[in-house]
Amino acid sequence: MSPKMVALQKAAAPPWRLRPVVLVAIALAWPLARCAPYRLRAVLQFVSRGARAATAKEAENARSAIVGLSVRHGGPRCLERSIAIALMCRVAGSWPDWCTGVSTHPFEAHAWVEAEGEAIGEDPDEIVHFFITMRVSVRP
Repeated sequence: MSPKMVALQKAAAPPWRLRPVVLVAIALAWPLARCAPYRLRAVLQFVSRGARAATAKEAENARSAIVGLSVRHGGPRCLERSIAIALMCRVAGSWPDWCTGVSTHPFEAHAWVEAEGEAIGEDPDEIVHFFITMRVSVRP
């Protein structure tokens, strides 16, 4: 079985005034991505408290800022990218649904964010094959 090739996603760099916030979100995502799943869920649930649900536009803007500033997050680092996107949304007062899932044929794990019922920046034909194993949503 050959590894799946991941295309490098590109976006325009965010404005200068937003770059420090993007860099902080990226810096925080790195250690969080190395936490045990139960601890990561607990941290993200804590961070999401008091937020409103993110719109698709807000989540897409956060994703563009992350991918535009970090080439590393435009590739296969989906866990770090999705955490950074969620943190960027939280800075703006919102929270997307943060999801992880697996596909069984072939086996793959993936992490992404959803807003307004759609996976942000993901191919809809591919994302439907993933079974969601963890979701952190806004609590009412």
